[in-house]
Amino acid sequence: MKVLLLGGTGEARELAGALAGVPGVEVVSSLAGRTSDTRLPVGEVRVGGFGGASGLAAWLREHPVEAVVDATHPFAATMTANALTATREVGTPLVVLRRPGWTPAPGDNWHWADSTSAAANVLPQIGTRVFLTIGRQGLDAFADTGLWTLARCVDPPDPRPAWCELILARGPFALADEQAILRDHRIDVLVTKDSGGPATAAKLAATRELGIPVVVIRRPPLPVGHEAVETVEDAVQWVIRASHSPRT
Repeated sequence: MKVLLLGGTGEARELAGALAGVPGVEVVSSLAGRTSDTRLPVGEVRVGGFGGASGLAAWLREHPVEAVVDATHPFAATMTANALTATREVGTPLVVLRRPGWTPAPGDNWHWADSTSAAANVLPQIGTRVFLTIGRQGLDAFADTGLWTLARCVDPPDPRPAWCELILARGPFALADEQAILRDHRIDVLVTKDSGGPATAAKLAATRELGIPVVVIRRPPLPVGHEAVETVEDAVQWVIRASHSPRT
């Protein structure tokens, strides 16, 4: 059985490693290639986009696979929609692997926003020194807030923004380091996406302990009409079941 794994996340790398140990299963991991020094999963890897849903459908016809697992980032809504459209067109089973989102704990002061622009609009009502941890995509929405801003990205935006200071770093991040950033830069509001997972969750614990409010951008809803799982183990079991299903 050959599986196309749409990835780039930690769960995708973990899943590729787990499936490598399943007899009779061969995995092709597909990465968007948007960040430098990408951590590669085990097994076969392709890098680059497909050219939308039609491009992915064409790829599936040219490179037949028995199943597709979408383990992309929770905010990669376009890729997930394309995967659902393409697999329906070709008739290939699809499952979406999405880690659960974060939930506030006692002591948290969270403000939910539906988009980056909505988050930028609410910021002046909450604080004056902002720490953006949303990655480099979407930074422009915060350019006109007039607030002092620190942004953390894996790779620098192009062009590099003049309206904010940058930290270039890749998670996971330690609690003590997150606290130091908040204290050293006198941050009084954090902005993050509801990405979920442990790799970047320390910032939330740091804001809780320091009493700093957080603006949390909601993740986009998953498309209707798909199977979804929340853990790597559940994705492995889905692939195993798919491998034993009758094929037409």
